[in-house]
Amino acid sequence: MNDAAPSPADAGAGDTPAPAEVRSAAPPAPPRPAADHGEVPGVVPLVYHLVLAVTHLPVYLRGMRVEVHGREHVPPPGTPLVVAAKHVTGLDPFLVARALPPGRFLQFMAKKELFGPVVGPIISAGGSFPVDRETNDVGAIRASLRILARGGTVGIFPQGTRGGQELHGGVALIAAKGRAPILPVGLCRQGRRWVVRFGEPLSARGGIKAVTAALGAELDRLSRPQP
Repeated sequence: MNDAAPSPADAGAGDTPAPAEVRSAAPPAPPRPAADHGEVPGVVPLVYHLVLAVTHLPVYLRGMRVEVHGREHVPPPGTPLVVAAKHVTGLDPFLVARALPPGRFLQFMAKKELFGPVVGPIISAGGSFPVDRETNDVGAIRASLRILARGGTVGIFPQGTRGGQELHGGVALIAAKGRAPILPVGLCRQGRRWVVRFGEPLSARGGIKAVTAALGAELDRLSRPQP
C-alpha cells in the first residue's frame, strides 16, 4: 500500500500541524490446512437394509442361523471405526454388516469390477465404494478417510481378495490416518450356524507392520471354530 502520513499544509502563525495518521498493521492470519472437500460416499438406508434382507435369504432358506458374539466390543455410533475381517465367501460383507448393532452403516471398500451399470448403483446406494486392487488407489483411501471424518464405519478385507492368505497394510494405514480404532471380526461356519465374533478394538498406533501383524493374529483367533 502507498498510505503515507499527510504532510502539514503551509501553516500560519500559531497553527499546529495535523498529526500524522497512525495505522497499526494486523498480524497475518496463520495459514489454514488444506481441507478435503471431495465427495463422501453416502448411504441410502432403505437400500442398505433391503440389500441385507435379500442377501440373508440364502442363509434362511438353507435352514441356517447366524450367531453373533462380542457385540459389546463395537464402539457407539457416531465415532469413526474401521472394521476388518477375513474374506472367505461372498456372504462375508453382509453377515458382518447385519451383525453390527443398530446405528452403524458399514461401508465396504469393494473391487471396482462390481460397479457395473446394473449392480453398481445398488452397491453405491448401499454405501460401498470402488477400489482398484491393481494399483495404489489414492481415491479409495481418500473416500475412506472422508467417511471416518464424519464418524462413519469403513469395512475392509485386509487380504485384498477372497481367500487371500497375506494381509496388506491398508487397514492399518487408513485407521492411523483416520484416527480410528480397528474392529477385528472373525467369521466361521459351524454345522448349520454362521458364527460372527467381534474382538476388542485395536489401536492403529505402533507402525503399519506391527499393527497388521497384531490384526492378523486376532483375525486368526476369532475365525477359529470354538465349541
